Amino acid sequence: MSIEKDIYETVEQYDTIIIHRHQRPDPDALGSQVGLATILKAAFPAKQIYCVGEEVPGLKWVAQMDQVPDTAYTGALVIVTDTANAPRISDDRYAKGVKVIKIDHHPNDEPYGDLQLVRPTASSSSELVYDWATANGLTVSTAAARLLYIGIVGDTGRFMYDATTSHTFAVTAALTATDFKPALINQKLDSMSAAQAKLYAYVLGNLTVLPSGAAHVLISAATLKALGLTVPEASSIVSLPGKLAEVVAWVIFVEQAPADYRVHFRSKGPVINGLAQQHDGGGHPLASGAHAVGTAETETIVHELDALVQTAEAD
Repeated sequence: MSIEKDIYETVEQYDTIIIHRHQRPDPDALGSQVGLATILKAAFPAKQIYCVGEEVPGLKWVAQMDQVPDTAYTGALVIVTDTANAPRISDDRYAKGVKVIKIDHHPNDEPYGDLQLVRPTASSSSELVYDWATANGLTVSTAAARLLYIGIVGDTGRFMYDATTSHTFAVTAALTATDFKPALINQKLDSMSAAQAKLYAYVLGNLTVLPSGAAHVLISAATLKALGLTVPEASSIVSLPGKLAEVVAWVIFVEQAPADYRVHFRSKGPVINGLAQQHDGGGHPLASGAHAVGTAETETIVHELDALVQTAEAD
């Protein structure tokens, strides 16, 4: 029996299904989570199906979460989408479920849960949810297609990243054959506030590009406060340094507490997830996150990224 069928048969067995995703969600986390919930609600109208996790103000237009009491987890099936490791799951009540299913497209460094549908070759978890649904003959409604499309466009960087395949385009074509307006979603994903535009200018004005092509910038809490931005809103600039031809790989430090930094790694070629793992993080080969405490660790990360890029160029 395939893992797709195994998961389907498990879903059939439970009256309550609670779907989680990772902390500080991006469009793919929300798209895969709520897209899956929408598909399941249509296929199993008698089941109680919920989505939980913290809200992100800038992505409320994508979907909103349910308020779920602790008692709902009694006898429930939990599904976690787009989350590589258990500590990153938003809302640790996921462990209260009877059984946990992991659906994800990150490298399976932590195979948590009772069943895992993990394909790092998929462009996004939203693409993976679509594949699971169609493999089991489930209908992907317009509402579900909109959510999965948001996830795919978000995680492929508008089809710019290497994980974008011919299958990704085939799935996207099937989703856009339904009755939502992709152009409106594209515009929404591409828009920014005036404060975020000022942050763009700050990053471009303060980005350091080393001779190797490694680049770095630090965004302090004071800078965010002056611009009126939150740490999640600062994520909008993560891909920005890659627009510079001279930049090969880059790291962005965002201060989320005094001397405590959220670290964003991105690359056009050199594999950076191993470096992220050395600093309490991980992720995709060319897009990862990590954590740094103090400027000494941020400086270490910059030196390590520089060395990594130089080594990759030598190879």
